[in-house]
Amino acid sequence: MAERTVIPFGPQHPVLPEPIHLDLVMEDELVVEALPSVGFVHRGLEKLAEKHEFEEMVFVAERICGICSFIHGQGYCQAVEKIAGIEIPERAVWLRTYWGELSRIHSHLLWLGLFADAFGFESLFQHTWRIREMVVDIIEETAGGRVIFGSCKVGGVRRDIPNDRLRELSREFDKIEAECRTVIETFRDDSTVRRRTEGLGILKPEDARALGAVGPTLRGSGIREDARTLGYAAFSELEWSPVTYDGCDCYSRCLVRMDEVYQSFSLLRQIAEKIPDGDIDLKRIREKPNGTFMARLEQPRGEVCYFVEGNGAKKLSRFRVRTPTFANVAPLVHMLKGCDLADVPVIILTIDPCISCNER
Repeated sequence: MAERTVIPFGPQHPVLPEPIHLDLVMEDELVVEALPSVGFVHRGLEKLAEKHEFEEMVFVAERICGICSFIHGQGYCQAVEKIAGIEIPERAVWLRTYWGELSRIHSHLLWLGLFADAFGFESLFQHTWRIREMVVDIIEETAGGRVIFGSCKVGGVRRDIPNDRLRELSREFDKIEAECRTVIETFRDDSTVRRRTEGLGILKPEDARALGAVGPTLRGSGIREDARTLGYAAFSELEWSPVTYDGCDCYSRCLVRMDEVYQSFSLLRQIAEKIPDGDIDLKRIREKPNGTFMARLEQPRGEVCYFVEGNGAKKLSRFRVRTPTFANVAPLVHMLKGCDLADVPVIILTIDPCISCNER
């Protein structure tokens, strides 16, 4: 039996964008076990719900994670509106769906760039982020913020997008999508990318289910599961289906995210054509949250769950979030067993870890 050593991996590593920390048990260059360490940066966000009024807490929820901020705010609002018995205007529902898909595109493009950087493909990293910047500019124009949108509120949304501007944006998306196909198709075809990802980080469907994987990590194992199929927001009115690949490896998880970028462009065009007219928010909210509810939404990284509890007061008595990174830590540990040390960063990045989400 080879001598075993323990190598601390992270929280500061030149490849990883997130301060994830793992203790890797090694036999020579082979990982035989990975022990994650979580909870270093406990921010107490869930406790803040007891100190701030429920309408203010959406700003805290948005800051659980910067890249996924809009859907965090949307999830919180949907949960609170349910227990308060609030029905928001139909146009606000569609606008939330619109911004959620913009958030998904900018998150996936950011990840694709970081993934390219992980195996040294610097030009691909730069071009992917150049395209992402076009999407972020649209987010800033329509929502008011470049990363933290700030446009979601209990009772609707804070800003509207005129119908003629929505149609103009659809034409802009045609150009951005064409650029995406020119650049990010490299992930599908380049021999270097395939050598670094195919057959690596295997997560079989039965293991993905048993370990609770979510999002592209789950769908890259061939399992057709996406919280958007629940029909929340406007998804029941749109034509789409979950993207899956059955390679069960890093390459498949990459392909899922690539195709979801194109799918989100399609959803944005559909929304621009179908969005109803009307108000975008309730001017005054008289109802108070009373009861319990758990909202399930699909973040770019996977399913997020928002549990809220109210007792009829202005402040919630309980606020709990289960983020996709937390759900994907156990599958990650499983995928790392048996890999080479040089492949650890690539495998870690394929779950798109967000320690900001994980450390609430």
